[in-house]
Amino acid sequence: MTPALQLDAVGVRLGEVDALRDVSLALDARTVAVIGENGSGKSTFARLVAGLLPPTAGSARVLGLDPVRDAATLRRKVAVVFSNPDAQVVMPTVAEDVAFSLRPDRLGRDEQRRRVDETLERFGLESLRDRPSYDLSGGQKQLLALAGAFVRRPELVVADEPTTYLDARNARRVAEYLLEDAGHRLVLVTHDLALVERCETAVLFAGGRVEAVGRPAEVIAEYEAALAC
Repeated sequence: MTPALQLDAVGVRLGEVDALRDVSLALDARTVAVIGENGSGKSTFARLVAGLLPPTAGSARVLGLDPVRDAATLRRKVAVVFSNPDAQVVMPTVAEDVAFSLRPDRLGRDEQRRRVDETLERFGLESLRDRPSYDLSGGQKQLLALAGAFVRRPELVVADEPTTYLDARNARRVAEYLLEDAGHRLVLVTHDLALVERCETAVLFAGGRVEAVGRPAEVIAEYEAALAC
């Protein structure tokens, strides 16, 4: 069986910079944490997995799909959550913003409303459905970004530092939604090593290359040793 994420000698060049170099991975864990210093290549890896960046060398398969040839199909199966929810919240009200994510699915009006209502309730946003999106707190906006991602029922969620700008309470809430077993896989880019420990597998990037893959505790130990040098 093909792993959910398989990369063979993948490289990604952005302008004059090799953001990823000779990356080979085969990962089938449900939750994968991605760590490394700023500029190590972890966000580029996340965007590659999400189908937002094509490889410039090597080959990749995500959920059995080629991120270039099958880009449209992959985007229907993958949801992305970024650190800044303002980049994802686009519609005037909370309910409209969640419904906007369903537009590519062309659902009937009743089914769309049912999916939106269920998702707002799941994320504790039902009382805010008619609230202007711009009027929400930072934590509420990130929950809205999650709602917009999960309403699509993705097979894979790629979250790039989703708790960076949140207080402890909201960071904990967001983490619970991402890590809960709700039928989705997760690739989580984070500097929060406590979250890394809760994932099944961890990947350490440095200089655009994979430095370590394995049990989170072991990968964290290698990362901390490198930081101490």
